[in-house]
Amino acid sequence: MTDEKYANAAQQRALRTLLMLAEHDLDGLAPGEIARNLNTLPSNTTRDLANLRLAGLAETLGNGRWRISPRLAELAITLQRNLDRARQRLEETRRRYTR
Repeated sequence: MTDEKYANAAQQRALRTLLMLAEHDLDGLAPGEIARNLNTLPSNTTRDLANLRLAGLAETLGNGRWRISPRLAELAITLQRNLDRARQRLEETRRRYTR
């Protein structure tokens, strides 16, 4: 089974949009810039941005530009905490077996 079998162009475009926004988190990007960079129709970009906003992953800056939302940073912090907990559990187990 290959991943390409399940590829969906619209989902891939939305994910590329998200990655692009992550690279421009301070000033954001205008929808037209996104559409040009992804070589897609502006209507596709509007749809992708709306879906990313509905998912809590993108937000507007009020000047027509978009950026990733704080939700992605929150996810990164959660992942880091989980890794720290796992590292702590592993260290506790290691100490138990090396006394």
